[in-house]
Amino acid sequence: MRSPGPRRRRALLVTLVVLVVAVDPALAGPTTTADLINELRYKLLIIAIPVTIVAEAALYYAIKTFRNNDTPKPTLENRRLELTWTLGTAAILLFVGFASYGVMAQPSVVYPADKADADGDDVVVDVDAYQWGWEFNYPRHENVSTDTKVVLPVDTRVFFSISSRDVVHSFSVPEMGLKQDAFPGEENVIMTQTTEQGTYQGYCTEFCGVSHAKMTFTVEVMGQQEYQNWLGDQEQRPATDES
Repeated sequence: MRSPGPRRRRALLVTLVVLVVAVDPALAGPTTTADLINELRYKLLIIAIPVTIVAEAALYYAIKTFRNNDTPKPTLENRRLELTWTLGTAAILLFVGFASYGVMAQPSVVYPADKADADGDDVVVDVDAYQWGWEFNYPRHENVSTDTKVVLPVDTRVFFSISSRDVVHSFSVPEMGLKQDAFPGEENVIMTQTTEQGTYQGYCTEFCGVSHAKMTFTVEVMGQQEYQNWLGDQEQRPATDES
Protein backbone atom coordinates (compact mmCIF):
# COMPACT_ATOMS: atom_id res chain seq x y z
CA MET A 1 0.00 0.00 0.00
CA ARG A 2 1.41 3.35 -1.01
CA SER A 3 1.71 6.21 1.47
CA PRO A 4 -0.85 9.02 1.17
CA GLY A 5 -0.06 11.41 -1.66
CA PRO A 6 0.09 15.22 -1.48
CA ARG A 7 -3.64 15.54 -2.19
CA ARG A 8 -4.58 13.23 0.64
CA ARG A 9 -2.22 15.01 3.04
CA ARG A 10 -3.71 18.37 2.09
CA ALA A 11 -7.24 16.98 2.56
CA LEU A 12 -6.27 15.69 6.01
CA LEU A 13 -4.78 19.07 6.94
CA VAL A 14 -7.91 20.90 5.78
CA THR A 15 -10.09 18.49 7.79
CA LEU A 16 -8.09 19.14 10.96
CA VAL A 17 -8.28 22.90 10.45
CA VAL A 18 -12.06 22.68 9.96
CA LEU A 19 -12.40 20.65 13.16
CA VAL A 20 -10.40 23.19 15.17
CA VAL A 21 -12.35 26.14 13.75
CA ALA A 22 -15.66 24.36 14.35
CA VAL A 23 -14.99 24.18 18.08
CA ASP A 24 -13.64 27.72 18.44
CA PRO A 25 -14.09 28.61 22.15
CA ALA A 26 -14.69 32.25 21.21
CA LEU A 27 -18.24 31.27 20.20
CA ALA A 28 -19.70 32.22 23.57
CA GLY A 29 -23.34 31.67 24.41
CA PRO A 30 -25.95 34.20 25.60
CA THR A 31 -25.97 32.82 29.17
CA THR A 32 -23.47 31.55 31.71
CA THR A 33 -25.04 28.11 31.29
CA ALA A 34 -24.38 28.05 27.55
CA ASP A 35 -20.83 29.30 28.12
CA LEU A 36 -20.05 26.44 30.49
CA ILE A 37 -21.57 23.80 28.18
CA ASN A 38 -19.72 25.17 25.13
CA GLU A 39 -16.45 25.25 27.06
CA LEU A 40 -16.86 21.59 28.06
CA ARG A 41 -17.69 20.61 24.48
CA TYR A 42 -14.57 22.40 23.28
CA LYS A 43 -12.34 20.61 25.81
CA LEU A 44 -13.76 17.20 24.95
CA LEU A 45 -13.40 17.74 21.20
CA ILE A 46 -9.82 18.97 21.61
CA ILE A 47 -8.89 15.73 23.38
CA ALA A 48 -10.94 13.67 20.90
CA ILE A 49 -9.03 14.97 17.86
CA PRO A 50 -5.57 13.57 18.79
CA VAL A 51 -7.15 10.33 20.07
CA THR A 52 -8.88 9.92 16.71
CA ILE A 53 -5.67 10.64 14.82
CA VAL A 54 -3.71 8.06 16.87
CA ALA A 55 -6.43 5.42 16.41
CA GLU A 56 -6.63 5.99 12.65
CA ALA A 57 -2.82 5.94 12.38
CA ALA A 58 -2.72 2.59 14.20
CA LEU A 59 -5.43 1.24 11.90
CA TYR A 60 -3.54 2.43 8.81
CA TYR A 61 -0.32 0.83 10.09
CA ALA A 62 -2.06 -2.47 10.79
CA ILE A 63 -3.67 -2.56 7.32
CA LYS A 64 -0.43 -1.66 5.55
CA THR A 65 1.72 -4.08 7.54
CA PHE A 66 -0.47 -7.17 7.83
CA ARG A 67 -2.90 -7.14 4.91
CA ASN A 68 -0.80 -9.54 2.82
CA ASN A 69 0.20 -11.81 5.71
CA ASP A 70 -0.99 -15.28 4.72
CA THR A 71 0.19 -16.92 7.96
CA PRO A 72 -0.87 -14.59 10.80
CA LYS A 73 0.17 -15.49 14.32
CA PRO A 74 -1.66 -14.32 17.44
CA THR A 75 0.16 -12.08 19.91
CA LEU A 76 0.09 -13.99 23.17
CA GLU A 77 1.38 -11.25 25.45
CA ASN A 78 2.66 -7.70 25.11
CA ARG A 79 2.89 -6.02 28.48
CA ARG A 80 4.07 -2.71 27.08
CA LEU A 81 1.10 -2.51 24.74
CA GLU A 82 -1.37 -3.49 27.47
CA LEU A 83 0.15 -1.00 29.90
CA THR A 84 0.09 1.75 27.28
CA TRP A 85 -3.57 1.43 26.34
CA THR A 86 -4.61 0.92 29.99
CA LEU A 87 -2.82 4.05 31.22
CA GLY A 88 -3.86 6.02 28.14
CA THR A 89 -7.52 5.12 28.62
CA ALA A 90 -7.33 5.92 32.34
CA ALA A 91 -5.78 9.33 31.61
CA ILE A 92 -8.51 10.17 29.08
CA LEU A 93 -11.29 9.09 31.47
CA LEU A 94 -9.79 11.14 34.30
CA PHE A 95 -9.61 14.19 32.05
CA VAL A 96 -13.21 13.76 30.88
CA GLY A 97 -14.45 13.17 34.43
CA PHE A 98 -12.60 16.16 35.88
CA ALA A 99 -13.68 18.50 33.08
CA SER A 100 -17.31 17.32 33.26
CA TYR A 101 -17.49 17.62 37.04
CA GLY A 102 -16.24 21.19 36.83
CA VAL A 103 -19.29 22.02 34.69
CA MET A 104 -21.95 19.69 36.10
CA ALA A 105 -21.37 20.98 39.64
CA GLN A 106 -22.12 24.57 38.63
CA PRO A 107 -25.48 25.92 39.94
CA SER A 108 -26.35 27.31 36.51
CA VAL A 109 -26.07 23.92 34.78
CA VAL A 110 -27.73 21.03 36.63
CA TYR A 111 -27.43 21.82 40.33
CA PRO A 112 -30.96 22.08 41.83
CA ALA A 113 -31.93 25.71 42.30
CA ASP A 114 -34.48 27.30 44.62
CA LYS A 115 -36.30 30.46 43.61
CA ALA A 116 -36.33 31.42 47.28
CA ASP A 117 -32.60 32.13 46.82
CA ALA A 118 -33.37 34.93 44.35
CA ASP A 119 -32.50 38.38 45.64
CA GLY A 120 -34.04 41.72 44.76
CA ASP A 121 -32.10 42.18 41.53
CA ASP A 122 -32.92 38.72 40.15
CA VAL A 123 -35.81 37.88 37.83
CA VAL A 124 -38.22 35.07 38.70
CA VAL A 125 -40.42 33.54 35.99
CA ASP A 126 -43.06 30.90 36.76
CA VAL A 127 -43.37 28.62 33.71
CA ASP A 128 -46.67 26.75 33.47
CA ALA A 129 -46.88 24.20 30.63
CA TYR A 130 -50.12 22.70 29.35
CA GLN A 131 -51.50 20.95 26.27
CA TRP A 132 -50.49 22.72 24.08
CA GLY A 133 -49.04 26.02 25.18
CA TRP A 134 -47.24 28.01 27.86
CA GLU A 135 -48.01 30.59 30.49
CA PHE A 136 -45.17 32.72 31.81
CA ASN A 137 -45.87 34.67 35.00
CA TYR A 138 -43.66 37.19 36.79
CA PRO A 139 -44.71 36.72 40.44
CA ARG A 140 -42.79 39.80 41.61
CA HIS A 141 -44.78 42.05 39.30
CA GLU A 142 -48.56 42.39 39.36
CA ASN A 143 -50.44 41.63 36.15
CA VAL A 144 -47.33 40.59 34.18
CA SER A 145 -48.06 37.39 32.25
CA THR A 146 -47.34 36.24 28.70
CA ASP A 147 -48.04 33.13 26.66
CA THR A 148 -45.60 33.07 23.73
CA LYS A 149 -42.64 35.21 24.81
CA VAL A 150 -40.35 35.48 27.83
CA VAL A 151 -38.71 38.88 28.24
CA LEU A 152 -35.53 39.18 30.32
CA PRO A 153 -32.94 41.87 31.09
CA VAL A 154 -29.29 41.34 30.15
CA ASP A 155 -26.58 40.72 32.78
CA THR A 156 -29.13 39.42 35.31
CA ARG A 157 -29.67 36.16 37.17
CA VAL A 158 -32.92 34.45 36.19
CA PHE A 159 -34.84 31.73 38.04
CA PHE A 160 -37.31 29.64 36.01
CA SER A 161 -39.84 27.75 38.16
CA ILE A 162 -41.26 25.08 35.83
CA SER A 163 -44.40 22.97 36.30
CA SER A 164 -47.18 21.35 34.26
CA ARG A 165 -50.98 21.42 34.43
CA ASP A 166 -51.57 18.04 32.78
CA VAL A 167 -48.89 15.76 31.27
CA VAL A 168 -45.10 15.76 31.18
CA HIS A 169 -43.64 18.59 29.09
CA SER A 170 -40.08 19.89 28.73
CA PHE A 171 -38.93 23.53 28.75
CA SER A 172 -35.95 23.94 26.41
CA VAL A 173 -34.03 26.89 24.94
CA PRO A 174 -31.02 25.25 23.21
CA GLU A 175 -29.06 28.42 22.39
CA MET A 176 -29.22 29.46 26.04
CA GLY A 177 -28.26 26.00 27.30
CA LEU A 178 -31.55 25.62 29.20
CA LYS A 179 -33.58 22.42 29.51
CA GLN A 180 -35.82 21.15 32.30
CA ASP A 181 -38.78 18.75 32.44
CA ALA A 182 -42.18 20.00 33.59
CA PHE A 183 -44.05 17.47 35.76
CA PRO A 184 -47.67 17.71 36.92
CA GLY A 185 -47.89 18.73 40.57
CA GLU A 186 -44.13 19.35 40.86
CA GLU A 187 -41.89 22.40 40.61
CA ASN A 188 -38.43 22.26 39.02
CA VAL A 189 -36.27 25.36 39.23
CA ILE A 190 -33.31 26.21 36.99
CA MET A 191 -31.10 29.25 37.28
CA THR A 192 -28.91 31.04 34.76
CA GLN A 193 -27.50 34.49 34.08
CA THR A 194 -28.06 36.35 30.82
CA THR A 195 -24.95 37.80 29.20
CA GLU A 196 -25.98 38.78 25.69
CA GLN A 197 -28.97 40.54 24.13
CA GLY A 198 -30.98 38.76 21.45
CA THR A 199 -34.01 36.62 20.68
CA TYR A 200 -33.82 32.85 21.18
CA GLN A 201 -36.21 30.06 20.20
CA GLY A 202 -37.73 27.81 22.83
CA TYR A 203 -39.57 24.47 22.47
CA CYS A 204 -41.29 21.70 24.32
CA THR A 205 -38.94 18.73 23.80
CA GLU A 206 -41.12 16.05 25.41
CA PHE A 207 -43.74 14.50 23.14
CA CYS A 208 -47.01 15.50 24.81
CA GLY A 209 -49.78 14.89 22.29
CA VAL A 210 -51.06 15.68 18.82
CA SER A 211 -50.19 19.41 18.94
CA HIS A 212 -46.80 18.98 20.57
CA ALA A 213 -45.07 20.72 17.63
CA LYS A 214 -47.03 23.91 18.31
CA MET A 215 -45.56 24.37 21.80
CA THR A 216 -42.99 26.96 20.85
CA PHE A 217 -42.05 30.28 22.41
CA THR A 218 -39.30 32.89 22.25
CA VAL A 219 -36.99 34.37 24.86
CA GLU A 220 -36.04 38.00 24.28
CA VAL A 221 -33.09 39.40 26.22
CA MET A 222 -32.96 43.19 26.16
CA GLY A 223 -31.20 46.09 27.87
CA GLN A 224 -32.03 46.96 31.47
CA GLN A 225 -33.90 50.17 30.63
CA GLU A 226 -35.84 48.49 27.82
CA TYR A 227 -36.84 45.73 30.23
CA GLN A 228 -38.06 48.23 32.84
CA ASN A 229 -40.11 50.01 30.15
CA TRP A 230 -41.61 46.67 29.07
CA LEU A 231 -42.51 45.82 32.67
CA GLY A 232 -44.18 49.19 33.08
CA ASP A 233 -46.25 48.67 29.94
CA GLN A 234 -47.28 45.17 31.06
CA GLU A 235 -48.31 46.30 34.54
CA GLN A 236 -50.53 49.02 33.12
CA ARG A 237 -52.32 46.93 30.51
CA PRO A 238 -55.78 45.41 31.16
CA ALA A 239 -55.67 42.06 32.92
CA THR A 240 -57.34 40.30 29.97
CA ASP A 241 -54.85 41.65 27.41
CA GLU A 242 -51.96 39.15 27.04
CA SER A 243 -48.87 39.73 24.90
